[in-house]
Amino acid sequence: MTFEDFKNSLTQASPPAVSDLLKALWFEGKGDWESAHNIAQDVHSNDGSWIHAYLHRVEGDLGNASYWYSRANRKMPSSTLKDEWSAIVKELLDR
Repeated sequence: MTFEDFKNSLTQASPPAVSDLLKALWFEGKGDWESAHNIAQDVHSNDGSWIHAYLHRVEGDLGNASYWYSRANRKMPSSTLKDEWSAIVKELLDR
């Protein structure tokens, strides 16, 4: 799946057949933070922590976001939320 395909899938009623982490980003891309967070918090990996961090950044809880970026071995980015969302999706799709 390409990044454009993923973005275009946001018009659909349900997520495409992708990993749980990409599903979390799909839900967040549709404005459903709660569903995205429920998925991300159950994935116990660096990538799960990265998305969890991003979601807390979206929420505006920068202290919690900072904790999860640390767990993901990443620094909190200075980019926009939209740019970070795109970067995470692209990286996960490229794997």
